[in-house]
Amino acid sequence: MTEPIAVPAKTIRSSISEGTLTLSGRLLIDTLLQLKGSTAGTTLETVHCIDITDLSQMDTAGAWFLLDHKKRASQHNISLEIKGASHEQAQLIATVEKNMPPDDLEPAKPLTIADRFETYGRKVMRALRMTVELISFLGQVIATLGGIVRHPSRLRLTSVVHHCQEIGVSAVPIVALMAFLIGVVLAFQGSAQLRQFGAEVFVVDLIAISILRELGILLTSIIVAGRSGSAFTASIGSMKMREEIDAMRTLGLDPVTILVVPRVLALILMLPALGFIADISGLIGGAMMSWIELGVSPAVFQTRLVNNTDVWHFNVGMIKAPFFALIIGIIGCYQGMKVGGDAESLGRLTSASVVLSIFMVIVMDALFSVFFAVVDV
Repeated sequence: MTEPIAVPAKTIRSSISEGTLTLSGRLLIDTLLQLKGSTAGTTLETVHCIDITDLSQMDTAGAWFLLDHKKRASQHNISLEIKGASHEQAQLIATVEKNMPPDDLEPAKPLTIADRFETYGRKVMRALRMTVELISFLGQVIATLGGIVRHPSRLRLTSVVHHCQEIGVSAVPIVALMAFLIGVVLAFQGSAQLRQFGAEVFVVDLIAISILRELGILLTSIIVAGRSGSAFTASIGSMKMREEIDAMRTLGLDPVTILVVPRVLALILMLPALGFIADISGLIGGAMMSWIELGVSPAVFQTRLVNNTDVWHFNVGMIKAPFFALIIGIIGCYQGMKVGGDAESLGRLTSASVVLSIFMVIVMDALFSVFFAVVDV
């Protein structure tokens, strides 16, 4: 019968003689509590040396315990010596000592007004630099598009069709559902307010103008920015991390022609179509809720929509669509090209792409609203 192998107990023993603390046994993380209990009555003034000659094992926690004891002794102007360490133990103690935090860390200085101005100035300069780079990138894309117009054979038609499917066809369900619910909400909230004045029928005008002119294309652009803009940054950024874009340049291929132009063209083609689908879905949702909540039949809704809604409300939304698409495509591809060699930059720039795209779409929508108000459209 095989006898079980005896495993030494995880114990530590200590004794003090003439200012020397002698340790024997195993100085491990499991025995530190036991060691602290056995040396509870020991003061720093009574120990001037720690002898670890008889230690059979010591881990990182044990080395930290010795160095912490030495550090606290030095703070009381007591010189504490650690002797008897083997070669391996001495290496472990030296490694732990090298990685211990320094004692002379200065407290953080309070920020002055000049420091705050410097921080804001640096942020402004970074924003200006990024603006210049975005404009330069936009010019590069437009120049590449001009070259494709002159030489149509350079256009990657298969890539354009693929991105049209990913951007447009795959996004139809979420865009249609979003617009349908927006129409429902507008009809419900509008009816609740207009009923107080006996003007329930004007809910048709509210729904039509809000969806056709603003909400249909704006909310569609926000969804596309979060869905496709982030996908552009992630896919191009992943290629940048794997140095595939550098390999393209080495082979004499233009990454803008191959990666950026098909995505931007697909966005410009599909965003107006998605906006049109959003308009139709929003009107259907508004008509259904008007019928349920106000008793406005679909025939009355259609008649009032056709007679009282100017076609320019629809045109305004469609005019905005290509500009929103260009903004989303340029920002998404630009941020992808800025990705470095680490995953942290990929995640950070993907988030920045979505935030910046949505912000710029809203800013552009505000500028269009001011412009159309000035020209009385």
